[in-house]
Amino acid sequence: MGKTVLAADLGGTNLRMAVVNENGQIEHRERCSTPQANSAEAIVSAIADLAKLCSDAVGQTNIKVLGVAIPALMNLGEGKIDIAPNLPMLDGVALEAQLEKALGLAVVLENDATAAAIGEHWLGASRGFENSICVTLGTGVGGGIILNGLALRGPDGTAGEIGHICVEPDGHPCGCGSWGCVEQYASATAVVRLAEELISTCGSIIDASRPFNAKDVYDAAKNGDKAAIETFRRMGNYLGLALAGLVNTLNPEAIVIAGGMSAAWDMFIDAVRAQLKTRAFREPALRVKLFRAELADDAGILGVSSLALAMGDKRI
Repeated sequence: MGKTVLAADLGGTNLRMAVVNENGQIEHRERCSTPQANSAEAIVSAIADLAKLCSDAVGQTNIKVLGVAIPALMNLGEGKIDIAPNLPMLDGVALEAQLEKALGLAVVLENDATAAAIGEHWLGASRGFENSICVTLGTGVGGGIILNGLALRGPDGTAGEIGHICVEPDGHPCGCGSWGCVEQYASATAVVRLAEELISTCGSIIDASRPFNAKDVYDAAKNGDKAAIETFRRMGNYLGLALAGLVNTLNPEAIVIAGGMSAAWDMFIDAVRAQLKTRAFREPALRVKLFRAELADDAGILGVSSLALAMGDKRI
């Protein structure tokens, strides 16, 4: 029997767990709501419960490793969470040690966006490319970088924080403490804010007197709404500005766009390409391929399962 591991994707809303084999096939999966109690112990307990459900479901008693993708900055060497904006109960927690004690398994942690980049590199849109960038567009903007086939983490574990590249020096305040970050111009939250600003000046089929979301803006754009179309053009320009800088800096072969906002690809990708053509060096801009992610919500789980499978070998 080949090697099998457990892999979890811990988000602010949902916790997902899967049993994954050495070929990247998901043999079983479970999910639950992320505990909202202000307690790291509640998170550990939920992960342990799902791990048992998954192991029991496939009749596996010899699983030895769990990989966990987390939306956090962390000290990977110590297995400790530094800052988890959406899961503040984990700030400063030695999560790796707590999980190992609770489950009796070896545990490997990874930033969720870096895990997604690893997953797409292994089995997704950027497979076959040794140098790639994965940008996750959701409520915020995240990123992971693969250079020469290896995940780039940096000495402080913060490499790949693409969402906090500044694209407007005096722009909108960001939750990171800075302002003008691309997260404030290319995320789902940003699309709503940009649309609100445009609707107030040029009108729209969107009813701004009631709450609306990024999908509503996308649907309006597909129906020819000028304010919605302009919203995505601006979003694409800002995203392209950030990516052009990364192309000049890192010379990637592929850029993968992931996350919920990638569903609006057709509304913003032309503006992204235009910025790359205008702002990036000619040869790197011609070389780099833009792809939509292929693994959807499984990218992070497959990424950390790859790390878990490699436990005992050289860390990728």
